[in-house]
Amino acid sequence: MSARRSWLREAGGAFGDLGTFVPLVVGAVTVAGLAPAGVLIGFGVSMVAAGLAFGIPLAVQPMKAVAAVLLTGELTQGAMTATGLVTGLVLLALGLSGAIGQVARIVPQSVAAGLQLGLGAAMAWLGLGLVLQTPVPGCVALAVLLALARLRPAWPAAPLGLLAGVAAGGLSGEATWPGWPGFAPALPAPTFPSNWQEVWSGLLVGAVPQLPLTVTNALILTALLARQLYPAGAERVTERRLAVGTGAANLVLAPLGAMPMCLGAGGLQAQHRFGARTGAAPVMLGATLLALGLFFAEGTFALLAALPPGVVGALLLVAGGDLATSRRLFDARVDCWPAIGLTAGLTVLVNPAAGLAAGWTIETGRSMARRGWKARQQQ
Repeated sequence: MSARRSWLREAGGAFGDLGTFVPLVVGAVTVAGLAPAGVLIGFGVSMVAAGLAFGIPLAVQPMKAVAAVLLTGELTQGAMTATGLVTGLVLLALGLSGAIGQVARIVPQSVAAGLQLGLGAAMAWLGLGLVLQTPVPGCVALAVLLALARLRPAWPAAPLGLLAGVAAGGLSGEATWPGWPGFAPALPAPTFPSNWQEVWSGLLVGAVPQLPLTVTNALILTALLARQLYPAGAERVTERRLAVGTGAANLVLAPLGAMPMCLGAGGLQAQHRFGARTGAAPVMLGATLLALGLFFAEGTFALLAALPPGVVGALLLVAGGDLATSRRLFDARVDCWPAIGLTAGLTVLVNPAAGLAAGWTIETGRSMARRGWKARQQQ
C-alpha cells in the first residue's frame, strides 16, 4: 500500500468512533454547561498521548456512566472534577500494583466473548435508534459505509459517509449547517471541588458506578481486543499499561475542565473497521481537537451539534455489528453458550460489569461441577 493511501486510511479510521464521542460530548457542553475549551483540549491531549504511547488506534471516550449522571444534573462541575480525580487514583493504583492484570487473567474466554457480543449489540441498537431519528441522512450514510466497505475498501469510508449523510440531511431538511466556527482563542479554566460535598458526590454518584464499567470495557476487553486485532504489538497494550495511562490522564486533565475519560473496546473496533491500523489515527484526531479547543471551541460544538443523529448512528451500527460478530464467538464450544448468552444479555440490559459477574459465576459453577464429577469417577 502506498504511503498516501495508508495516511488516507488512518485519517478515515480516525472518524470511526464519532458515533459515541459526539452525542455525549455535545450533551455535556450544551446540557450540563461544561466549558468547550476544557473538554476539547482534554480529549485532544489524551488521544495524542494514547496514539504515541500504544501505537495502535485506541479510542479515548467519555466515561459513559459519568456522562449519564452529568446530563441528568446529578453532578456539578466541581463534582465532575472530583470524579475524574478519584477514578484516576483508583486506576493508577490498579495498574501500578499489578492487580488489574491478575483480574484479567482469570476472566474465562466465554465471558470475554459474551462481553464483546453484548457491547457490540448495544452499540448497534443505539445506532439503529439514532438512524431512525433522522432516517434520510442516516440511511444515506449507512449505504455509503456499506458500499465502500464492499466495493472500495481502501477509501476513507467514515468521513465520506459523514459527508454524504450531512448533504442528504441538508437536502431533506433534517439538518442545518451553522456556518464555519469563528476564531476565538481560549485556554481551559482550572476547576476544583469547592467543598467536601462535591468530593463525596463525585465519589458516590460518579466514580463508584463508573469504575466497574471502566475495568471491564476500557481495560480488560480493550486489551483482549487489541491482542486479537494487533497481535504483533500486544505487549504494549496490556491491562496494566492501559490502567496506568488512563489513571494518569484523568489525574492531570480533570482539573483543567476535561470530562472523565477512558479507552473503549468499541472505539478501537470502530477505528479499525474504518481503516486505522496505527497510532496515527488517534494522534491526527487528537491534534485536530486540540487545535479546535484552543482556537475555535465555541463554534466547533455548534458544528458537532448540527450533525444529524442518523449519521453518527450509522457509524455506531456498522462498528457495533463488527464487534458483536467476533471470531471468538463463532469458535466457542456449545457448552460455553450459556455463559456467553447470559453475559451478553446482562451487558445489554444492565451493564458490562453485571454481565462479567454473571458469566463468571456460571463458568465458576461449571468448573466446580466438572471437578466434582471427575472426582466421583475416580472413586
